[in-house]
Amino acid sequence: MKFKNIGIILLILGFLFAIAYFVRTNSKSAIEYETTNPFISSIELTSVVTGKVIPEDEVEIKPQLNGIIEKILVEEGDTVQNGQLIAVIKVVPDERSVYGAQAQVTSSKLNLENGEKQLNRAKELFAKQIISQQEFEDAELRYNSAKENLKAAENDLEIIMNGSVAGSSTANTNIRATLSGTILEIPVEVGDQVIAANNFNAGTSVAIIADLSQMIFEGKVDEAEVGNLTNGMKIIVSMAAIPDKEFDAKLKFVAPKGTEEGGAVQFKIEAELTLDDDTFVRAGYSANGALVVNSKTDIMVIPEAVLQFDRRTQQPFVEIEISDQNFERRELETGLSDGIKVEVLSGVEMTDNIKIWNKTEPLKIEPEESAFDQFEDR
Repeated sequence: MKFKNIGIILLILGFLFAIAYFVRTNSKSAIEYETTNPFISSIELTSVVTGKVIPEDEVEIKPQLNGIIEKILVEEGDTVQNGQLIAVIKVVPDERSVYGAQAQVTSSKLNLENGEKQLNRAKELFAKQIISQQEFEDAELRYNSAKENLKAAENDLEIIMNGSVAGSSTANTNIRATLSGTILEIPVEVGDQVIAANNFNAGTSVAIIADLSQMIFEGKVDEAEVGNLTNGMKIIVSMAAIPDKEFDAKLKFVAPKGTEEGGAVQFKIEAELTLDDDTFVRAGYSANGALVVNSKTDIMVIPEAVLQFDRRTQQPFVEIEISDQNFERRELETGLSDGIKVEVLSGVEMTDNIKIWNKTEPLKIEPEESAFDQFEDR
């Protein structure tokens, strides 16, 4: 009987202990949240612009006359100086132009012969004092004009036939560089026919020259960001062909008019690129430019991960700890954000403990048992 009473007492004590343990464990929160505090920092809002690196000065060299390429004296990649001979063309005169020039020469010769006869007659009459001094000088002027017209007509014919006048220091058949730089492209070959630029034709490009020591970054920005751009802004340019380096650039041009591409309006920008002597940058490299479109320093910020948003109003708020693991909701007014930190304009103080509501524990992945191990277990 005595042992029976002891068993009942022990059973009652165990039951009471179980109830106490259950109450204690359920009185605590299932999750203990960590907290963080606002802090002073800086925020830079950057925008990445895709584009390419191109020479600032790039010119196309075109012939002054129609003809056929006879010689090409340079190759792509060569460095040339202003005035250096690049190619020589052989003139192929137009039959109609040749015929017109020959007719002009013939007409000028006839005018000269007639002027010479009139001058000789005027000399005889002036010697006999039959005509005045003025009439004699008029006859002499007509003769001299006819002589100059003949010379000009003969020069025109020679230029059409040969490309230049004999004794001239420059020949139109010689194609020379108009800029010191690097030959980027030679789109013609020996034997190709070329056309001079005129009112109806842009002409044939014999060579494309650019100064590779002066490069610019050219890209396009969206209309939502173009309002934050000003000339002189710093841009960090990175190139896919040179992955280990970044280059400084300074914004110098923002297009006053945008173009629609894929339903969005884009504005072209240009920035002067600062290169070093150890890196050779080729024209046309694809590049990305990072612009700081907005920045603030020494401001109160919080991690953007602790922000919560009201489902109905979409207004931001945080939860502030008022006692151990007890939190209250606090509305916020936020400012600039870079996706990691967000500026707090009002709503919290530097000493407030803010709930980290979305912290997750890292997953523990057990190694899978191989088929061989399973077979051994069997």
